[in-house]
Amino acid sequence: MYRVDPKKAIEDHASRTDASDRVRLSDGAERIIAAPVDRTLSGAIIAGAAQIIEAGLLAILGYGIHLAYVEPRQDGFYIPVILASVLVANIAFNAVRAHRISAYRTRISQIGRVLGAWLVVMLVLTVGLFFFKAGDMVSRVWLLSWFLSGAALLIVYRQILRGLVLRWTGQGRLKRRTVIVGGGADAAVLIEQIQSGADKDINLLGLFDDRIGERSPDVVSGYEKLGKVSDLIEFARRTPVDLVIVSMPLSAEKRVLDMLTQLWVLPVDIRLSAHMSKLRFTEKAYSYVGELPVLDMADRPISDWNLIFKWVFDKVVALTALVLLSPVMIIAAIAIKLESKGPVFFVQHRHGFNNELIRIYKFRSMRTDMLDAAAAKLVTKDDPRVTKVGKFIRRTSIDELPQLFNVLKGELSIVGPRPHALQAKAANQLYYEAVEGYFARHRVKPGMTGWAQINGWRGETDTIDKIMQRVNHDLYYIEHWSILFDLYIVVMTPLRLFTSENAY
Repeated sequence: MYRVDPKKAIEDHASRTDASDRVRLSDGAERIIAAPVDRTLSGAIIAGAAQIIEAGLLAILGYGIHLAYVEPRQDGFYIPVILASVLVANIAFNAVRAHRISAYRTRISQIGRVLGAWLVVMLVLTVGLFFFKAGDMVSRVWLLSWFLSGAALLIVYRQILRGLVLRWTGQGRLKRRTVIVGGGADAAVLIEQIQSGADKDINLLGLFDDRIGERSPDVVSGYEKLGKVSDLIEFARRTPVDLVIVSMPLSAEKRVLDMLTQLWVLPVDIRLSAHMSKLRFTEKAYSYVGELPVLDMADRPISDWNLIFKWVFDKVVALTALVLLSPVMIIAAIAIKLESKGPVFFVQHRHGFNNELIRIYKFRSMRTDMLDAAAAKLVTKDDPRVTKVGKFIRRTSIDELPQLFNVLKGELSIVGPRPHALQAKAANQLYYEAVEGYFARHRVKPGMTGWAQINGWRGETDTIDKIMQRVNHDLYYIEHWSILFDLYIVVMTPLRLFTSENAY
């Protein structure tokens, strides 16, 4: 009798599913996908780190002069004054746009802005001390020394920063992988603007446009049309895309809405090029890619510093949970092994961030000869495939604890939309067929628990309404994410485990 290897069956099914779902794109798109991609640096993180270091250096300098000159020490007065001055200086540097990647690349302009802002901060500090009648409490030598040495420090620091940014620019590490939606003469104008004002910040891959013929030729200003807008979804799932710039006028409302309806499921920034709009807004209405003004249409959720905060949160919580719950995991593994033959762990392929295929670890809760690799059939109440131990660990979600290793590997987050099995169905329809925009929940990493789970939408999803409720809660989480929101979900998860009636 031929015996099926469950592990091999799972892997074979996943590879077949992945191959069948993969769409053949244009030759140009396939060449870009096949080419190696270098790691890039986030401009927002560089600017944030630069501000923190700069503020720290100014504060240390001011306090160091105080320690060296002022006798006796007056920490209770000088420390608040120094910290407040540094905070105001940081605000001033941002007000004159001295903390932008494009500003870091300049020499005279950058130093001029910074020194001008530093002078204003010192004048404000001096006037403030006069009006609050605190002049006698501050050493004039300290104030003058901090101003002059601070100016020198800023010059040296900004030169070092400029050198680093120019080096990273030369290496192409600050360029965002970008595609244009649109074509023809309008796209040609946009490409010209990119080349003149944002060439150091954008790595333009090509164009996507639904139009054909003279209105949208196959090559625009040397860049190839890689496919239709619908092809961009497959393209962005197979190679990194950071930014989509739309070359359409606001008056083309239907085209813009159709484009957004298709692309909002992707974890990318979507910007509308300002050159296509006849309306002229105030400068504050625009954001900038290099020197290119754009209008924000959609942002990639949980990016830049937020991504770092969430990464730290995930690792800290996962390591803490592994230490605290290791006795529970050991007991569960022993119980599974004693009750039925077969492996302790069950590995299942599921869709992760941006539809990437990942291997999820679980404690085995079913009989080995009844394993459902693709989860084509939902587990129901009193399901004969589930063992006695399996029923308990599924009810209490102990079967999910091995996914802490997925979190440490970076494939899962502690909190996020739950990753569903590839062939899971509701009312005999695959989830992504039953719910429009289903894949928008993959704009962030999936999680071990989520907003839907603590609101009662865990376990069996046998109806379209249930899976719609899950997706709606997942999308709400993505739009309203914060570290405090994650913390609240983590705290509430064990409390809601014992009140759920849908987990079998």
